[in-house]
Amino acid sequence: MSIGRPLVFCAALALAGPATAEQAAHCWYPFDGKIGCENASPLTASGILKQGIHANLVTPVQRYGHNILGDTPEWGALRFVVQGSAEHGPYHWAKLRLPKSRIFEDVTPRLVDFTGDGQPEILVVETDLNKGARLAVYHADQAGNEITLLAATPYIGTPYRWLAPIGVADFNGDGMMDVAYVDRPHLAQTLRVWTLHGDKLVEIAKLGSVTNHRIGDNSISSGVRDCGAGPEMLMHDPSWKNLLAVRFAGGHLEKRKIGRYKSARSLKRALDCKAP
Repeated sequence: MSIGRPLVFCAALALAGPATAEQAAHCWYPFDGKIGCENASPLTASGILKQGIHANLVTPVQRYGHNILGDTPEWGALRFVVQGSAEHGPYHWAKLRLPKSRIFEDVTPRLVDFTGDGQPEILVVETDLNKGARLAVYHADQAGNEITLLAATPYIGTPYRWLAPIGVADFNGDGMMDVAYVDRPHLAQTLRVWTLHGDKLVEIAKLGSVTNHRIGDNSISSGVRDCGAGPEMLMHDPSWKNLLAVRFAGGHLEKRKIGRYKSARSLKRALDCKAP
């Protein structure tokens, strides 16, 4: 990834002290890695952000009181950092503060190349206090050091209604990246798949009777895998007894049971293309 000339900072950005909720709500990948979220700490042993691309939710607030994610905070801001060395500090740094009428209601932001330009976008659940949740795609402008909204789904339309992201892939094989989530995983339990057309997200498919979250859980139980025959979305049936795989077939979504769900390990094994 081409970074360009570094900006002048006096020290690398540090998050000192023990692990915090902000560190948990953190996505990063090294410069030589694939765009996404590494399954490792974003910090060095001395509490310095590791070299690479970072996005994390910051500024805990208390203005909504939904608590759908248990003890996970409501977040008031989103931060994007391109971290250089400890000597030179960040190359780029940007922070987006939401107005008091909105929060980020998510476990983490997600760094993905949604537009196919080789640069990361940030996907995150954003909630309006009066309209409920939507999925937002933000552009991180590394030249201008700012975060701007690229596109978003419509708000659900009712407060205290939420959605749980599944993942991003070219699910229908048209060469464009798509994003999937479960709309109201405790109520509507509907899988919805969207693609980017210009500056708008357009829904291309939906499917009922699925879920990926239980009220109060501080994690989302789903993901995307490709076991050699194209991308599949993994989630649960409403009873949480069975793992489901959903894929496009003949232009529409089809789901099938792939095994019993016993624990989080069942999902991890399935995402690794193993029997749950």
